[in-house]
Amino acid sequence: MPTGFNRELQTLRRTCQGLRRVVGYDNEGVCIDWIVEVGSEAFTHAGFSCILRYCEGQQLHCRIFFQRHSRKYRTNSGLFSSSEPRQGLRVVGSSSSGRYDGVSKVSESQSPPCSYAWPENKKRPRVCILGGGFGGLYTALRLESLEWPDGKRPQVVLVDQSERFVFKPLLYELLSGEVDEWEIAPCFSDLLSNTTVQFFKDRVQSLHPSDHLGMDVAALSQAAGTVHLQSGLLIEYDWLVLALGSDAKLDVVPGAMEYALPFSTLEDANRVNEKLTALERNFFGKDSRIRVAVVGCGYSGVELAATISERLQDRGVVQAINVEKTILPSAPPSNRESALKVLSSRNVELLLGYFVRCIRRAAEFKSSPELANVEAAHEATEHDHERLMLELQPTERGIQSQIVEADLVLWTVGSKPLLPELQPGDKPIGFPLNGRGQAETDETLLVKGHPRTFAIGDSSAVKDKHGKLLPGTAQVAFQQADFAGWNLWAAINGRPLLPFRFQNLGEMMTLGRYDAAISPSFIEGLTLEGPVGHTARKIAYLLRLPTDEHRLKVGISWLTKTAVEYTALLQDTFTKILSGS
Repeated sequence: MPTGFNRELQTLRRTCQGLRRVVGYDNEGVCIDWIVEVGSEAFTHAGFSCILRYCEGQQLHCRIFFQRHSRKYRTNSGLFSSSEPRQGLRVVGSSSSGRYDGVSKVSESQSPPCSYAWPENKKRPRVCILGGGFGGLYTALRLESLEWPDGKRPQVVLVDQSERFVFKPLLYELLSGEVDEWEIAPCFSDLLSNTTVQFFKDRVQSLHPSDHLGMDVAALSQAAGTVHLQSGLLIEYDWLVLALGSDAKLDVVPGAMEYALPFSTLEDANRVNEKLTALERNFFGKDSRIRVAVVGCGYSGVELAATISERLQDRGVVQAINVEKTILPSAPPSNRESALKVLSSRNVELLLGYFVRCIRRAAEFKSSPELANVEAAHEATEHDHERLMLELQPTERGIQSQIVEADLVLWTVGSKPLLPELQPGDKPIGFPLNGRGQAETDETLLVKGHPRTFAIGDSSAVKDKHGKLLPGTAQVAFQQADFAGWNLWAAINGRPLLPFRFQNLGEMMTLGRYDAAISPSFIEGLTLEGPVGHTARKIAYLLRLPTDEHRLKVGISWLTKTAVEYTALLQDTFTKILSGS
């Protein structure tokens, strides 16, 4: 704590029951820098003003509240170990500087790590869930919905680096303007407001597991490990769920990290939307067209190409690049045919059988000897220096390499799991990982060798009945969350765990604002296309939204938008009829 603050608080020393520099969270889940605990006796207005003046001078966000425990978020006295409970006022300050992605960043020299004090300590099982995507959030909600015996209902902490849950299959609708951000990216605080789940906005720095097989029984009965968060907070747990998801893998091609944009998070979608808006503004009224290159023709690449081509229409050209000789190689044939039909009807060029060798700025190609015999060289150098160039290498012999120019490059190929670093201490402990960096699990979703650690979603390497690795889709994570929640209930209550069996319910993809393709697995040969498929897809995802309250709000919003759109369409139709007559 700064000495100046101590000096200003000398008049409060008799009533001040505690003054310490800590790292933690206030009752809204916001990371804070320091806490001052002041007894309720003789807490004068002068002392109150003294603290506020110091906060203003140091640009601190000050919160002053009574020590009360809410059902959802707990005040700081419930977050840190202390000798005995204290009564009175609590002053919390949050620094506006030294922050890391919205979370206070505190070095070891500033304060030692602080341990999170669970509300009921070890009286009830302590479950720590890392990651708030489909796997993590839905596991927490599943645990909340189950019936528990007395004293067995677990205390649950959910940690995610973002303050919002993102319904990723609907990110494309942000680009088309079909949905609002709050509809597909609600805040965790809203989703968990009626639950006992505690949410922390923070990043995972390292794991200290102690539930490895072969450890002594006494140690296992105490705790299964500790999570070290980047803010300095330590969370001791009895059960751990790894659901950290994955990140785009851009480091495999030179220039991709610098020039290509991924499309997997809310921040990515907003960044792409801002870039498209800027390009539309810059190219307005010009003869040249916006050129967008989409690398990868899996579901994400095809949905992006269809959505952007519909948005740009005749003002732009979308080039979709794929290493395979076809698009959607793992999709049902009917979905592939629907996608090809839509893409061919728009300004989408398919470059199949090519991989990207490198990405560079057009200015770097002016003096490159590689462009001496390339027809696109002269055309490329005439464009704005911000334009990018992609060198494409064919996968088969006899096909000439190509150079593609683009104003925007979107990367949808590859991903890497976000498993944190392990710090086992004296004994060598590690999670068994596959070649992609995913945790190897048994059929009950427990990490092999760690009987109190579950891994789901992109963090896990789970195979289907044919021995093939399951894809990292929302459908897989959603089903795994249901099994992980149930198996946690079974493990805590001494019941047998259920083996996870993935059931493919079908494939869905958006192809534009009023277009989609759906192939349900339970009706062989059926494919819903066009407006019918679009409506069915929206309804299916509406039913998959996290909570009843959020489903109701989004459903009303979508119905209102649909009514307004159809009313405008009818008015336009009548206007054309009247003007024609």
